[in-house]
Amino acid sequence: MTDLAPPPAKQRLPLPPLVDLLTDVHGYLRLDHADDRPWLDDPKKNWVVFLPGHGKGNAETADVAVILPELVRALHPRLTPAVAGEAAERAILALAGMMSLPSLVFLRGDRLLGSIPRVRDWDDYLQRIGEILEGSLEGGAA
Repeated sequence: MTDLAPPPAKQRLPLPPLVDLLTDVHGYLRLDHADDRPWLDDPKKNWVVFLPGHGKGNAETADVAVILPELVRALHPRLTPAVAGEAAERAILALAGMMSLPSLVFLRGDRLLGSIPRVRDWDDYLQRIGEILEGSLEGGAA
């Protein structure tokens, strides 16, 4: 006899606790709603929004959560950081197109400047962020 039951739903994995430290300890803005778009309020500010990959359980999420504060410190005051909640992550992915997660997405005013998916070498981050902010990689993934 054939089993006509639907396949079990894919298990949604929680984010690593390090992601919460970005908002709880470092004070980064948490974007909880799809319409949270603080980068529209000041068109001169460069925002970096961390898309942690809600429910995906990617091991690199914790690594990027550790690297992001170091990048923000190294590039101070050029970056304003935020962490996307699940609804905001979906909205940004709809705006930016599909990408590998976790990812750092760079925005200024009404412009998507670029993104850096996954974990990179430190020098690679610095080079790509510089190119994104200067417009060399405008709108594209780094």
